[in-house]
Amino acid sequence: MRHVAPRLLILLMGLSLLVSGCVHRIHVDPPSNGPTTMTIPLDAQLDVPFLAIEGADHMPGIPMLDWPAKDLRQAIIHYFAERQTFRTIGSDPADIKMVVKAWLTLRAPDRYLYRVHLEADLSYTGQGAFKTYAAEGEALGSSVRWITASDQEPIDEATSQALQQLAAQIEQDRDRILSTNSR
Repeated sequence: MRHVAPRLLILLMGLSLLVSGCVHRIHVDPPSNGPTTMTIPLDAQLDVPFLAIEGADHMPGIPMLDWPAKDLRQAIIHYFAERQTFRTIGSDPADIKMVVKAWLTLRAPDRYLYRVHLEADLSYTGQGAFKTYAAEGEALGSSVRWITASDQEPIDEATSQALQQLAAQIEQDRDRILSTNSR
């Protein structure tokens, strides 16, 4: 009976290490490659209602990903602020609202393939969306996912590609966005 308590304690400690070691906590902060020449002179409010994760990480024994929508929201705010796509961007009410829905898909044909898909709706306060944008980025990872960095780096790269596409599309529509505002 005296040997049961130490064994149970060792088992619980091992299980705790196993469970905590099987979650890859993701944080992205993609650089914007500098300011744009097409700043939209409006303040933007960003909302990221969800970040869906789909793929190979949901199989038994495979490390899970923990990438909260809050982290992606902060990365998008930082990216667009650094790029200066809008006069300002944040989570407070503003001239224009940008709602970004996000999906991360993970496939493992040989090496892991990470795909980040973003859909952004732009609207003015109290109005429906007047334009929807879609952008995507993808990156190859390693053939195994032993450590968080094996997920972190390709997710950051795919997110960076998707944000570059999204920002370029929005900046290209600068005149349309401003003319929609004046109606």
